[in-house]
Amino acid sequence: VQLQASGGGSVQAGGSLRLFCAASGSIFSDNAVGWFRQAPGKEREFVAGISWSGSKIYNADSVKGRFAISRDNAKNTVYLQMNSLKPEDTAVYYCTAKTVRGLPLTSWSVHDMDDWGKGTLVTVSS
Repeated sequence: VQLQASGGGSVQAGGSLRLFCAASGSIFSDNAVGWFRQAPGKEREFVAGISWSGSKIYNADSVKGRFAISRDNAKNTVYLQMNSLKPEDTAVYYCTAKTVRGLPLTSWSVHDMDDWGKGTLVTVSS
């Protein structure tokens, strides 16, 4: 599946942004989809993930209560609503997918994912 992330930008601490991940090239509902991020000088880390049906959601501890992932399979799109942003959320955010065909995805590491889109930069100033 081909993925295109968008929606990044610059905001002040406490602000909000909504990221979009548009998919094409395969049956979108065959895929679990997640967001990862990579800050300068750091490794890529898991942010949030959503099952193929949208019924199961996984969040990193660092974003629980602030970020919300959702999907619309009819629009082949996954969203990441980011609220109460902090300077430490500054990073390039990547959309990624894993073909699961109805099976649960219980491990969300970089090496578990099949496809990656180009990232979108989020900058949070204090």
